[in-house]
Amino acid sequence: MRARFPLFWLALHRRRRMLALLASGMVVFEALIVAVIRAVPPAQLFGGTGSVAPDALKAFSGSTGDVSIASYPGLLGAGLVHPFWIAMQLTAIGSLAAAAVATDVEAGTIELLMVRPVSRPRLLAERGAAVLAAVLALNGAATLAVAGGVALSPALHHAVALRGVVAAGLAGCAFTLCLSGPALAVSAAARHRAQVIGATIAFGAVGFAVNFIAMAWHPAAPLRYLSPFHYYTPGDALAHGTITWGPFAVLVAVGFAGIAAALPLLLRRDLAP
Repeated sequence: MRARFPLFWLALHRRRRMLALLASGMVVFEALIVAVIRAVPPAQLFGGTGSVAPDALKAFSGSTGDVSIASYPGLLGAGLVHPFWIAMQLTAIGSLAAAAVATDVEAGTIELLMVRPVSRPRLLAERGAAVLAAVLALNGAATLAVAGGVALSPALHHAVALRGVVAAGLAGCAFTLCLSGPALAVSAAARHRAQVIGATIAFGAVGFAVNFIAMAWHPAAPLRYLSPFHYYTPGDALAHGTITWGPFAVLVAVGFAGIAAALPLLLRRDLAP
């Protein structure tokens, strides 16, 4: 298998320590979120406000507004849209997407790679698959950590069904696919890895900021449709036990559109450093 897909396995092998640390960090972080929720009920955590929380906090619960952060699904959802969770996902996406094309162009090793010969579509396919495998592993680690915490806590299990945890994990996969596709497109056109990493961070950070502003400030509400975080709602999935298929489809479509755009960009560009 490794002989058939050498670029895929090499991309993961070179970043195996980073990915292992990110996956471990994801498990520890989500376990801490669960531990805090079990120790301090949501009503007490928000000073007895019950299910009512300021509109500005809606963006932090991973919900379109139906689920308050002052609830068990809202707090678990907050762990799946927390800046730390976002940073770990962006680290994996940015690093592996940059390595897909831009890093080899910057280092001048792309010509040696293509001499084998390796076709450009194959290069993009195997290294793009490595990006998707990495983010799938991170989302799987987070989902298993949350599922374990829910299963071991009667109060959490009563409020959140395990099928809701699975639905939130699938939503996370769609969200990271939404970011990975455009990142691969940038890598296919860029000459420096910093450009890819910067674009990936911009997609995530600016997207979160736009969604936060749109939810906190009513005149800016229409801007929420421009942010992937409007369509990624793990809090809703945890509360209702199902995926909202419309937003899920939007995330997947954006991800595949980015991958589709990456191929012609790579085919038409000059690979010389």
